[in-house]
Amino acid sequence: MASNAYVTLVTNADYAGAAVALVRSLKLTGTGADIVVMHTGGVAEADLAPLADMGARLAPVDLLDTSPEFNERHARAKLHADAPFTKGNKPAFHTPLDNFAKLRLWQMEEYGSVVFLDADTLVVRNIDKLFAYPEFCAAPNVYESLADFHRLNSGVFTARPSQATFDAMMARLDVPDAFWRRTDQTFLETFFPDWHGLPVTFNMLQYVWFNLPDLWDWKSVHVIHYQYEKPWQTDHPRRAQLQPLIDLWRAYRTDEGIADTDTLAGPAK
Repeated sequence: MASNAYVTLVTNADYAGAAVALVRSLKLTGTGADIVVMHTGGVAEADLAPLADMGARLAPVDLLDTSPEFNERHARAKLHADAPFTKGNKPAFHTPLDNFAKLRLWQMEEYGSVVFLDADTLVVRNIDKLFAYPEFCAAPNVYESLADFHRLNSGVFTARPSQATFDAMMARLDVPDAFWRRTDQTFLETFFPDWHGLPVTFNMLQYVWFNLPDLWDWKSVHVIHYQYEKPWQTDHPRRAQLQPLIDLWRAYRTDEGIADTDTLAGPAK
């Protein structure tokens, strides 16, 4: 077992399939770190098998033991009604309450340093140097304007596993009337108010492709994050705008025709 690990979370078959592309992308960077897939009871053994075959360590985790009132406030229909998404479309298989399960990684004390990656990311350039970064580092949630820089995106972050930290999180998470508007992202912003900012190139949100094309430079992009609509959706409402990124994800998912991103054309400006 390595001393460092990349960790992702899968909570259903869709994200297990997405993690195949993520794990392959990490392997192709030449990393020597462990790759850990946390999975909840919502994922069938058959959907996890390809990840194990690729050398990922499978780590079963439970959803957090939060109160019924907390769960009701963060259920999909209630959360989306109280904090509607206005910039993009969350797919039907998105279950916001599941997001909090990623906090379980702080219980993995067998690792000295962890980099968390959402299952809907691709790593197109080695990012092992992040293991030496402090806790807690994350990129800003930039995909529309500079006004986004004050919020973090929890699709990529650095952490130091510690049961004491996890216990402190649990003591603050489910307090009376707690409502975390962007689920784990809002909670982590609050728990780590002095979070360190990673360059956006370490969590390049796909909407940057058409909203802020001047930010997109393939030679500096390390991680692509397919926020909102997913590249495996057949009814993707942004397909025409994001087709080059969808094609890249599909190449990693199928292991066919994976391009050197340094040679790819950038977005239209």
